[in-house]
Amino acid sequence: MFKRIREDVQSVFDRDPAARNALEILINYAGLHAVWGYRIANWFWRHHFFVIARMISQLTRFFTGIEIHPGAKIGRRFFIDHGMGVVIGETAEIKDDVTLYHGVTLGGVSLEKGKRHPTIEERVVIGAGAKVLGNITIGRCSRIGANAVVVNDVPCDSVVVGIPGHVTGKDSQSERSELLPDLNHNKLPDVVEDQLAELMERLEKLEQMVKV
Repeated sequence: MFKRIREDVQSVFDRDPAARNALEILINYAGLHAVWGYRIANWFWRHHFFVIARMISQLTRFFTGIEIHPGAKIGRRFFIDHGMGVVIGETAEIKDDVTLYHGVTLGGVSLEKGKRHPTIEERVVIGAGAKVLGNITIGRCSRIGANAVVVNDVPCDSVVVGIPGHVTGKDSQSERSELLPDLNHNKLPDVVEDQLAELMERLEKLEQMVKV
């Protein structure tokens, strides 16, 4: 337990330059409190104390603004930055070293029982306000842009933007497997601008052909 607590605190130092000391993190980081509340609730959920688990989950939501269903599966060094408005559904699976920003939803799109929420693989970064919906997989080391809506599987090392989300590039993060997640989620391509530039280039070529 204490090893996990140290890992969680260190993950804040690694991914938030505003963190000054361990005491500040322990007292003031709602994302950390939400993860710890989830781990307690998840213990009760796995031992079939479902009502108690949901009560702890709702209490944690009240104090942090972060809702994590106790049935979700979350790995190590999970970090929620700022956190307000984050929602993680019952059958979501989050692997190690994942980073979420505020307003992220890992939601379902079906009323059917069974797996209906996303699987987020290692070292994925999901930007503020992004929605990842359905039983899909976000490949390891991918970056999801702010406010993107992702409804299809995403390959490893991808960059995703837009509504609905489109894979617009590839990262080389997996080649540096020992590094931390790539937090440069501001470095995203402008899909509309790129398409307009391509269209203008084609128009210029057509105009030249007509003149000839």
